[in-house]
Amino acid sequence: MIRKYSTTLHGHRTSFSLEPAFHDELKAIADERGLPLAALLREIDDARGVDGNLSSALRLFVLEWLKRKNGEQPVS
Repeated sequence: MIRKYSTTLHGHRTSFSLEPAFHDELKAIADERGLPLAALLREIDDARGVDGNLSSALRLFVLEWLKRKNGEQPVS
């Protein structure tokens, strides 16, 4: 089931919708990189551009991270 999460990015309050498994994986990635979750979310938000939405960008980031970790080709 999809849940709504809230965060502050660059001083603005925003929300995104994710399955808890994706949110858990984002927290694990942030921990592995030694970052607060908010810093990882800002990084992903900054890289996504204006055309995509944050929820999709977060899911794609997790997918690409796991593929790289398993030695697979990243999603293009």
